[in-house]
Amino acid sequence: MDDMTTGIIEIATTGTELVERVAGDQHPVAIYLGSKSPGSRRAIRQKLDVAAGLLSGGAFNAMALPWAGVRYQHVARLRQMLVEAGKAPATVNATLSAAKAVLRECWRLGQMDAEAYHRACDVEAVKAETLPTGRDLAHGEVAALVAACAADPSPAGARDQAVLALFSAGLRRAELVALNVEDYDASTGGLRVLGAKGGKSRMAYLSTGAKAALADWLAVRGEAPGALVCPVSRSGKVEVRSISAQAVRAMLEDRRIEARVAPFSPHDFRRTFIGNLLDAGADLLTVAKLVGHAKPATTMRYDRRDERGKQDAVGRVNFPHVARRAA
Repeated sequence: MDDMTTGIIEIATTGTELVERVAGDQHPVAIYLGSKSPGSRRAIRQKLDVAAGLLSGGAFNAMALPWAGVRYQHVARLRQMLVEAGKAPATVNATLSAAKAVLRECWRLGQMDAEAYHRACDVEAVKAETLPTGRDLAHGEVAALVAACAADPSPAGARDQAVLALFSAGLRRAELVALNVEDYDASTGGLRVLGAKGGKSRMAYLSTGAKAALADWLAVRGEAPGALVCPVSRSGKVEVRSISAQAVRAMLEDRRIEARVAPFSPHDFRRTFIGNLLDAGADLLTVAKLVGHAKPATTMRYDRRDERGKQDAVGRVNFPHVARRAA
């Protein structure tokens, strides 16, 4: 074990008073996670657990590590270990960002002085140009998924088509499952997306076809207040309560197999929605607001027009291929 991890472990094992003092409402990890939306807490906690494990040589998770003892050399070494482990730049930067946010809470709580905090956070992010993961869904693929839902006469068929309609508005999975009936305005197709990623709320809108799909589901579900998307039992009974994000993923996979569509992720609907709007000439800032991106530069990562321009340019250059002769 190197000096970096040994230093952290010594603080944790000999400084039990420190560990006790940061319990409950004084715990920097608990405070930081409490400031995030419910849908993002799990992913952030996983990143913090990874960081804590690397910092302590596997001895502690995020809640057990004494973060107030973390210094610049530890964060720098954490960055190095993540890179050497082959983590993608986005993953490295997200992990470092979460760790720095916890250190900020340590400083705010008076568990760490300003100089130690600023020095520890003065570790640069990994710089790299990466392509967005995932793929776009073709119109025919979405139509096949909708047809698979429509072929199911049970309430689940109506619900699943409504889920596809909601995804077509650019919603994240966590945002979709958090919607209540009261958040939907049938007259405008408006959806109030409350407490989304980064704690931001916004308005999203359904197209005419998507509104019709949601109307079909509400006719089955009923207008009782509560979760907009609900579980449906095997007997076809609608249970007016929230559905889990995992259940939505499983449902999409089942419908994908029925429709014989190539694998995709729930986020690919969002990617497709952004690309379709930009293709149609929608203003970049408007699209960013619709999907809840804090920076239009994030939205630009999903712009397909530049790639089509590259393909058109290459198409103008001929390669003198000669067919092989048969043996």
